[in-house]
Amino acid sequence: MTEPSRSALDQINTLRDRMQQSIIGQTDVIDRLVIGILANGNLLVEGLPGLAKTRAIKAMAKNLDSDFSRIQFTADLLPSDVTGTEIYHQAEGVAEFRFSPGPIFANIVLADEINRAPAKVQGALLEAMEERQVTVAGTTHKMEPLFIVMATQNPVEQEGTYPLPEAQMDRFLMHVNIVYPPIEDEVEVIRLVRGEEKAALAADSEKKTEKPDMIPQQAVFDARAEIGNIHVSDEMERYMAELVYATRTPEKISDDLARWIDVGASPRASLALDKCSRAHAWMAGRDYVDPQDIRAIVYDVFRHRITLSYEARGDGKKTDDITKTIVDLVALP
Repeated sequence: MTEPSRSALDQINTLRDRMQQSIIGQTDVIDRLVIGILANGNLLVEGLPGLAKTRAIKAMAKNLDSDFSRIQFTADLLPSDVTGTEIYHQAEGVAEFRFSPGPIFANIVLADEINRAPAKVQGALLEAMEERQVTVAGTTHKMEPLFIVMATQNPVEQEGTYPLPEAQMDRFLMHVNIVYPPIEDEVEVIRLVRGEEKAALAADSEKKTEKPDMIPQQAVFDARAEIGNIHVSDEMERYMAELVYATRTPEKISDDLARWIDVGASPRASLALDKCSRAHAWMAGRDYVDPQDIRAIVYDVFRHRITLSYEARGDGKKTDDITKTIVDLVALP
């Protein structure tokens, strides 16, 4: 098997390095964001306030040659505020309706605090996320070839929020969780922000607007082409399927799992495991998938696709605990 081309990999690694310069101590999160765009999927990013959810996504958009759009979800948002609408236009005696694109028409779309908008607005994202198109007034408008929705939500606030339904959650390729950084990284965060403030003041005084060279979109498309050629053996395909199947028939593996799982993962989980494990292998410089690639991303793939029972919640179990038990009990090929 041939070694993956280094040109696309080098450019993607440059993108990762630049993001890491802005985000301290969240290497796994950065890798998941990069995997998401390489696997051509949408991401749900969850974490407590102040953990750089928005900053991480903006760091990607800042360093990738792309159009970036941020939608701040609120309770009074309308679907047309997301997708766009038909506007009556009259000029030189000719009147017509013209489509005015909404903020969803960008390469990287940040749906900030998506659970603060009602279901009708959340549903406006469904067609764009799944079909890569938006239909308004009977006319279909295609999205750009490079298109990804990265939605954020706060896990602790319940008042004034609208939980995403399971059907919409399943359309996200991965559910990325951001946790508190260790104390050493917290110190580095303080220094980083202080340095950025000093640099911004210096730039304002000198009136310089220098921008670093962007990573071209073609690097992402080249990477996707190479990822499509990553070898997945029959054993690895079977291993992915067995992990997903274990969530649907937990009684065959463990009595505890049978008590803890109400609903297992859908076939989208198998597809996500395949896409993300190939992207993970490519980023590691390999042209084949091995078990460590699957195990590295299975938590992000299962996190929003397994419905826990009341008994599991009563036992203090989280989806990651269930996934770890499955990974431990399902035999490696």
